[in-house]
Amino acid sequence: MELTKEKTEVIKKLSDFFVKMVERWIPDPLVIAVLLTALVLILSVTLADYGILQTIDAWGGSFWSLLRFTGQMILILVLGYALAGTPPARRLLQAAAGRINTARGAYISVCFVGAGAALISWGLSLVAGAIFARTVAETLKAKGVAVHYPLLVASGYSGFVIWHQGLSGSIPLVVNTPGHFLEGTIGMIPVAATIFSPLNMAVAFLVLLTLPFIMARQAPSVADNIPLPDHLDADRSERSTSAASHSAEISADSPAARLENARTLNLFLVLLGLAYVGLFFIRDGGSLNLDILNFIFLLAGLALSKSPKDYLELITDAAKVIGPFLIQYPLYAGLMGVMAASGLGAMLVDFFVSIANAETLPIYSFFSAGILNVFIPSGGGQWAVQGPIVVDAALALGADLPRVVMAVAWGDQWTNMIQPLFAIPALAIAGLHIRDIMGYCVIALLFTGMVFVGALSLF
Repeated sequence: MELTKEKTEVIKKLSDFFVKMVERWIPDPLVIAVLLTALVLILSVTLADYGILQTIDAWGGSFWSLLRFTGQMILILVLGYALAGTPPARRLLQAAAGRINTARGAYISVCFVGAGAALISWGLSLVAGAIFARTVAETLKAKGVAVHYPLLVASGYSGFVIWHQGLSGSIPLVVNTPGHFLEGTIGMIPVAATIFSPLNMAVAFLVLLTLPFIMARQAPSVADNIPLPDHLDADRSERSTSAASHSAEISADSPAARLENARTLNLFLVLLGLAYVGLFFIRDGGSLNLDILNFIFLLAGLALSKSPKDYLELITDAAKVIGPFLIQYPLYAGLMGVMAASGLGAMLVDFFVSIANAETLPIYSFFSAGILNVFIPSGGGQWAVQGPIVVDAALALGADLPRVVMAVAWGDQWTNMIQPLFAIPALAIAGLHIRDIMGYCVIALLFTGMVFVGALSLF
């Protein structure tokens, strides 16, 4: 995709504006979560007329409701990071990164990897995009090629904007699951009408093939490039040194040392796990979800590491980056509880539905989903609030129901570009702050917003 010089300049100016604005005004993600919580508590009492004690009860009662999801996210980060740290995986990543010789090629390639992974699994996208971005940055730094590291990481994360259009899209999968909570109203909607509909696939591949070039066009001048920080390079060196020391430490010829160094124990677990995965997919017809993705990451990491102790060292090293999850996810869980219990989420969706007709309902559903996602950053949680309202409206107005369902899914994924919760894994791997990448992600938000709205309006 080649842009004219004039369009490129517009993108660069917009990018520079948002980068500077974000650097000045966007605080730490934890602070954002606290401020959003305060805002929702105030709106619950004043706008929704929900009692202060009821609001507090809804907040506290939901605070730990995402523990399973939090654990899944922690594991996907730790297991994916450990897998990338195994020698074969490192060699593969470095070989792929070694084929990239320019900064522009780096932005395009990393964004393409993040987006391609998102169509397979949203969890995979969060880890793969960030790990590949960091590997490419390391490789180009060694080659002496100047690259803007924050933009590189933003490029990898921006591919996440199409996750709901892929195989792990939670909303289209929910409405195709027997016994889902709206089955009595709409029955089951097959994925052929949602994920695999011509419109959804066309839009997903359009973004996949164009967004990488939009991200690359935001590249600053060489003088303004920010390279991979030295301490992140040092992290890799320390891991190599640590691994070498560990090998020497456990080389003693004792039964305990031989067991710790026995790769056959890894292979035993790998074979056992592969047997289960085969049963899950082949016999039971299972689909790729966070649990099975984590299982695959675990098996791959065990298979590619040298011994149980070697793998444990990789896990221990990866676990250093999980801190931000431990408080931010519960805060959003509490916030989601207030949005649902007070009716604030329903009020927002009702407003958009009230001004819609059969043709415009998908567009208004998209925008309401995008706004709601800022406060309820969970596809399943958001559908629980928004689904009944938009479904009733679609049936009453005679709107295209599968299109409305996908409009909600598109809106949910769209504002993840400015919702810091899902950026936490990428930031943890990359060693960056949310303000380092969000200015560039705003451009991805604007571009994909035009694509999504254009598709819902014209087709």
